[in-house]
Amino acid sequence: MMNSRDEFTGPVNIGNPNEFTIKELAEKVIELTGAKSKLIFEPLPSDDPLQRQPDISLAKKELGWQPKVQLEEGLIKTIDYFKTIVKP
Repeated sequence: MMNSRDEFTGPVNIGNPNEFTIKELAEKVIELTGAKSKLIFEPLPSDDPLQRQPDISLAKKELGWQPKVQLEEGLIKTIDYFKTIVKP
């Protein structure tokens, strides 16, 4: 954003354009970490979004940006990082 044209101020969504549920994300984290965690399901808040797939077309157009790392690869890198700073 700092290098974008002066007339462009955003905001810009730089989320993951591949849609997945929070349940799928939690299951993937449990799988990759080998955790014994159990999922707990609660009623959704009334303002909970029905779709979690950000539109990143503005980021592509104005910033030339799009994700380069897929979800699983990013989770693995994140897990590996936290293993180096969190000691059991």
